[in-house]
Amino acid sequence: MKVLVINCGSSSLKYQLFNMENQSVLAKGIVERIGLEGGMLKHQPANKDKVEISENIPNHKVAVKMMLDALLDKKHGVLENISEISAVGHRVAHGGEKFARPVLINDAILEGLKECIPLAPLHNPANVLGIEAVRQILPETPMAAIFDTAFHQTIPEHAYIYGIPYELYKKYSIRRYGFHGTSHRYVSMQVARFLGKPIEDLKIVTLHLGNGSSISAVKNGKSIENSMGFTPLEGIVMGTRCGSIDPSIVFFLMEKEGISLDKINDYLNKKCGVLGISGVSSDFRDLEDAAAAGNTRAKLALDVFAYQAKKYIGSYAAAMNGLDAIVFTGGIGENSISIRRMICDEMDYFGIKIDDAKNNVRGKEADISADGSKTRVLVIPTNEELMIALDTVSLI
Repeated sequence: MKVLVINCGSSSLKYQLFNMENQSVLAKGIVERIGLEGGMLKHQPANKDKVEISENIPNHKVAVKMMLDALLDKKHGVLENISEISAVGHRVAHGGEKFARPVLINDAILEGLKECIPLAPLHNPANVLGIEAVRQILPETPMAAIFDTAFHQTIPEHAYIYGIPYELYKKYSIRRYGFHGTSHRYVSMQVARFLGKPIEDLKIVTLHLGNGSSISAVKNGKSIENSMGFTPLEGIVMGTRCGSIDPSIVFFLMEKEGISLDKINDYLNKKCGVLGISGVSSDFRDLEDAAAAGNTRAKLALDVFAYQAKKYIGSYAAAMNGLDAIVFTGGIGENSISIRRMICDEMDYFGIKIDDAKNNVRGKEADISADGSKTRVLVIPTNEELMIALDTVSLI
């Protein structure tokens, strides 16, 4: 069985084609600058040279056709016939309270996805566009929607309710949702496999650290907390997102800096975070280099990031009344030796100790715990696309 996984953005379409018999990737790629000048497809078939094709790509339907043509191409394709695609799994950012698990897409489900657009106006419209484009070209192929928020639907009410009138929660669905659920679910399952214990017996903090970062408490296989909230803006400070701040700061900035209502959301999402603190970059690799060269603001940005991660680990250990393991994943979590060390430093009270030699690892699965560490500290690369493919297979 071959499953195509698609992640549509407003001007991009990422894809991976899996052979589910052995869970191998047959091809992957991205269609960039949809609806803009300079459109391009970057296609990487397994065990073949990478292909780049420049072309005008006016809309998502053209992008989907371009992707399928690449998969079928005689030279760099991996399919002989389009019917070899048994199903398509779509990543969807926000399922609201409507969707607590993956679903097969039909007309009613598609309407439900559109109803969730106000909750994620930057992401869900593009996800819907991608689904509609694929349905037009592959009308008979089963398709599934896999939600970033679904894994966190087990967060209890006392954890997801904000301190606003309850009637507004009911009216507008204003609550903590949590994000990166597919990643947190995948790595928590891998922790159980790695430790050889039932996930139902484990208390795990999963740290998905990248340009966008979120931290989850996974108790007995269920998410009970996530640092992101109503939107991905809440939580730990990120590349360009401010993370959790006093809401009064928003109104203060609007007044003092003359930032308009229609621009403040963009400002908090794209101009803040470690970029704003450091004045150097939103890329943590640049920050580490700058800090090593003596840039004090770059070092401050890294210190803030690590400190906030420590606070979430501690609070989630309290929420779960215990801690068996923490796991690092995402671009930073999997690759930054120094940031993992900063986060784990002086966490002895929680039984967290890492071995510097074991921590000298990037991009692969590892146990970096020091001897005698009560809490296991793991590095596990995430694989959200495979998780989407597996969920799609289970549905069909």
